[in-house]
Amino acid sequence: MSFLWAIIAGLIIGLLAKLVLPGRQPIPLWMTVLLGILGAVAGNALASAFGVRDTGGVDWIRHIFQIGIAAALIAFVTPMWTRRRHHA
Repeated sequence: MSFLWAIIAGLIIGLLAKLVLPGRQPIPLWMTVLLGILGAVAGNALASAFGVRDTGGVDWIRHIFQIGIAAALIAFVTPMWTRRRHHA
C-alpha cells in the first residue's frame, strides 16, 4: 500500500511543482510522478535535517521543501527531455 501512496504523493507533488514553474514543461506524466517522488523523499530528508519534518499541525515547511525540490528537478530535466525528443 505504501507503494501506491508514493505514486499518489509523487503525482500531487509533481503537478504542484509544475504549477509553480513558469511556462510549459513538456515531460510525460510518468516523469512528473517520478520526479515528484524524488522531490518528496529529498524534501523529507531536508526537513528532517532542519528539524521541521513533523510539527504540531500541517507540515507546511516540509511540503514546501518537497515541492521546491521537485520543481528544481523538473526544471533541470525538462530541457534534456525536450532535446532528447527532438533528436530522436
